[in-house]
Amino acid sequence: MIQIGSKQPVVFCDFDGTITINDNIVAIIQHFDPPGWKTIVDDVIAERKSVRAGVGEMFRLLPTSQREEITRFAIDQVQIRPGFAEFLTFCKEQQIEFYVTSGGIDFFIYPILERFDIPKERIFCNTSDFSGSYIEILWPNACDDVCDNDCGMCKTKIIRSFSNSEYDRYIIGDSITDFAGAKLVEHVYSRSHLTTKCEQLGLAHVPYNDFFDIIRHMEAMKVGAASS
Repeated sequence: MIQIGSKQPVVFCDFDGTITINDNIVAIIQHFDPPGWKTIVDDVIAERKSVRAGVGEMFRLLPTSQREEITRFAIDQVQIRPGFAEFLTFCKEQQIEFYVTSGGIDFFIYPILERFDIPKERIFCNTSDFSGSYIEILWPNACDDVCDNDCGMCKTKIIRSFSNSEYDRYIIGDSITDFAGAKLVEHVYSRSHLTTKCEQLGLAHVPYNDFFDIIRHMEAMKVGAASS
């Protein structure tokens, strides 16, 4: 059960499979189907390659000459999970800080989220370089000395910058890439693979299907300004 105190509530929210219904990286790679991508995915799933290495290698298979086509596909095919806009409004009303923490890429995350008026400094993701012949992924939020998972976009580093002595920390996610962060925060909202992982290791979590579920739970627990 969520314990309400005087700490500032802060939410760290995944993007692919959480804010969106689909996984945009997977959708892009499957659609453009460059030779060799399936082997890379298999290696990442089997943990023979890190997420950072695998994502970098997959995008290196895509020519920058297709930049406009790839970007348009990513934006056009996206589906936003129900209740996301309402959840952002709820966070503003209840003075809950909201951050996007994503292993996705800037060229599709920024334009997709633009309509939701989230400040860019509150969106943590990987960036892209289209200056060469093939797409190169850059890692401005790579792991620090504390994390050795080679995440690419290190969610735990972001979370650790918000001290649990000052913040009541929530993570919203769906995959095993969110699990390291889930072990750090005070509250976990989970679905899909993250729920399975939490159940396997006995980590407290609240399952959700959409953001309306999270709003209802936070309201019931009186999270935010309503509790003061």
